[in-house]
Amino acid sequence: MGSSTENSGFFVTRNPHNLDYVPGGSSGGSAAAVAGGMSVIALGSDTGGSIRTPASFCGVVGVKPTYGRVSRYGLVAYASSLDQIGPFANSVRDCAQVLSIISGFDPYDSTSADVPVDPFQREIEQPLDNVRIGIPKEYFVPGLDPEVKERFQGAIKTFEKLGCKIDDISLPHTEYAVATYYLIATAEASSNLARYDGVRYGIREGGESSLAEMYRKTRMKGFGKEVKRRILLGTYALSAGYYDAYYLKALKVRTLILQDFQKAFEHVDLILTPTSPTAAFRIGEKTSDPLSMYLSDIFTITCNLAGLPGISVPAGKNSQALPIGVQLLGNHFQEALMLRAAYNFERAFLVQ
Repeated sequence: MGSSTENSGFFVTRNPHNLDYVPGGSSGGSAAAVAGGMSVIALGSDTGGSIRTPASFCGVVGVKPTYGRVSRYGLVAYASSLDQIGPFANSVRDCAQVLSIISGFDPYDSTSADVPVDPFQREIEQPLDNVRIGIPKEYFVPGLDPEVKERFQGAIKTFEKLGCKIDDISLPHTEYAVATYYLIATAEASSNLARYDGVRYGIREGGESSLAEMYRKTRMKGFGKEVKRRILLGTYALSAGYYDAYYLKALKVRTLILQDFQKAFEHVDLILTPTSPTAAFRIGEKTSDPLSMYLSDIFTITCNLAGLPGISVPAGKNSQALPIGVQLLGNHFQEALMLRAAYNFERAFLVQ
């Protein structure tokens, strides 16, 4: 778990563009494999940006589909109302083709949506004339890196040249998204990961004196520091006396965030944002400051809270030759339009 893949169960994962930097997280291994030429495609799971942030940091394309679009059967659940599986690749076309294969209804996943799936790659070359793209004013936050802002503004101009209509929009509850996400996600993680007790699932450590000792040792050695932190946060949020004050209130704010997007999509077809406030940061730079690490997801978590599809597409590099990505968000089950816009941007960017 986390935005850097420094918490891997095996070893710290490194960014192929510079081995001193993180690849993003938590599906940083998938992004690094594609960016490093070890794999043509890879899958990741996106709970709050775990596909799109690594895609941005590693300079590849990463897609988080609409909630329910892809079956999660076989996935180790983190936060069941947020998790979604999606592809990484070096091109939008490859991502579109993989997404068309893995999408569709699955009776083994109770949240799987019975929605028709067309070959997403079939129409990606269609032009973007009069497609309306919204730019949320709340995403120009004080911590936005100047070089990321410059690339983002360049992306806006590219879409204008492609025939899109650019409109300013407002998503007023964005400022509450990080707090809302880290209450809902950790609460669901606490519940989901309770099954890994060394009896029914997971590794098992010895507990000679009592069953409680076995549980304690198993969970102590079976989970890393960041996972333990999130389990503890979620257990606290769900505990008697705090449930209404934290978890229930977060669910209500989540509804307000969804309503913000619903109102925005009455006026625009897609939403364009930076993927992350910064490019990749150095390994170890944020490990002692979890809050700073959590804020890396500020542009991606609203997509999961609202169940929307999102894609990160490369938009150049900064002065240190580290990739920067931009993010497109679509309305529910509008992956085809989102991928078409991303493909046109990718093609236009490559010829600049």
